[in-house]
Amino acid sequence: MVKTITLFSFLCAAFSVIYARADVVAVNMDTAFGLVVIEVYPEKAPVTAANFLRYVDAGRYDRASFYRVVRMDNQAQNKIKIEVIQGGLGMEAAEGRFPDIAHETTKATGLKHVDGAISMGRLAPGTASSEFFICVGDQPDLDYGGRRYPDGQGFAAFGRVISGMDIVRKIHGGKTDRPPPGARLEYTSGQSLLEPVTIKSIERVE
Repeated sequence: MVKTITLFSFLCAAFSVIYARADVVAVNMDTAFGLVVIEVYPEKAPVTAANFLRYVDAGRYDRASFYRVVRMDNQAQNKIKIEVIQGGLGMEAAEGRFPDIAHETTKATGLKHVDGAISMGRLAPGTASSEFFICVGDQPDLDYGGRRYPDGQGFAAFGRVISGMDIVRKIHGGKTDRPPPGARLEYTSGQSLLEPVTIKSIERVE
């Protein structure tokens, strides 16, 4: 009887784990520096996750790149510091971009900008489309109510890196352009990678 109960408990626990993971979509991001594996959470962030997966399924991120890194040494113009790497089709690119999506705050989703979180880049709320970033270290000022943007709406996290943070940190440490001598405080260059890191492909894990 004890063995039967123990086996039953084990099977229930295993089923619970499988059930808890049913709302997770894993994707492999193959970069020039190596493989990064990401979990996407469509049940928690349905709009944002669906948007990202739409680009993935359409192959729009194949041959895209990580082109921007934000570190403590290259954001003198910002009082509130963050550390992220940003990638996608490029801020100026229009070709291959789907329409902007509604903004899902971290207050609504419950997701936070912790170490390895993946989130959408934006200007005003509701302008996110193809650009995304990965947090290097916890970044609470990117959450709803955070101080990075004056509107206080934060950014829309929708997943997290589960393998390959060493690759993320290697990209984060890449050489960037530098502000010219005498540049004003609000000058925002210095964050573009001199050699963008190619995203060879992003695919769902079947």
